[in-house]
Amino acid sequence: MRLAFMGSPDFAVPALRALHAAGHQIAAVYCQPARPAGRGQAVRRCPVHVEADRLGLPVRTPPRLRTAPEEWDAFAALDLDVAVVAAYGLILPKPMLEAPRRGCLNIHASLLPRWRGAAPIHAAILAGDAETGITIMRMDEGLDTGPMLLREAVPITAATTTASLHDALAILGARLILAALTTPPEPVPQPEAGATYAPKLSRDDGRIDWTQPAAAIERRVRAFDPWPGTFSTWDGTVLKILSAVVANGAGAPGTVLDDHLLVACGAGALRLTRVQLAGRAAMDAAAFLRGHKLAAGARLGA
Repeated sequence: MRLAFMGSPDFAVPALRALHAAGHQIAAVYCQPARPAGRGQAVRRCPVHVEADRLGLPVRTPPRLRTAPEEWDAFAALDLDVAVVAAYGLILPKPMLEAPRRGCLNIHASLLPRWRGAAPIHAAILAGDAETGITIMRMDEGLDTGPMLLREAVPITAATTTASLHDALAILGARLILAALTTPPEPVPQPEAGATYAPKLSRDDGRIDWTQPAAAIERRVRAFDPWPGTFSTWDGTVLKILSAVVANGAGAPGTVLDDHLLVACGAGALRLTRVQLAGRAAMDAAAFLRGHKLAAGARLGA
């Protein structure tokens, strides 16, 4: 099948590899332009661009699409059967959605209509959902509102982080998109009942509000691993919370309750098990306490 692949981050790489290995003719790979990244701000290609180069596939990196009719024409000229989209990062205008003969199929990391939007993996963990999954959807002009072709669930456990769930869903998405192209299912319209939205995250979303219940904060720690991360402040310094467990305890929110990093929350308490001071190495609680005096009565977030 002649197709275009449109994706940018690590999440999209397994699907690109699977489509290539299955023998589909990939006429073009679309991804975000190379941008400065890291401490040195060196210009870096996104993961999909790196993989496409490794596979010897042609890459296109338009900075915009909605106001670029020349890009619509170039896309139509590819004479595609289908376009596969996975976390591309740009909204496709109607002329591009309608150009491929079988439309544009999106690999979405949730069980639609729950968690439409930019950060569905984070949102599912943050909300305490028992499961999430992958939906293969035929795209329309709405925000993740198109008819569904395939859905498959993945459980969310007490140990699930965004990092682990991301990898599992990326592999599942690769498998389901191959199935959708091999034996196209009948599209099923999404119900509007139960639709929820997962907005784009920012760095400040990781700031811990100790007045929240301990269980909600613990889910935030897992949901924001590895990005944007969760953090508080202590003695004028940023303290990253890398892992934690809910425990018994009560006190003013943000107060350290013992000498083993038990912190009072709005309801219950959270024992910090792995932390990191800004600019320092990550370490478990015992190692941290050997080098830093964070004793009962100290306040976080003040």
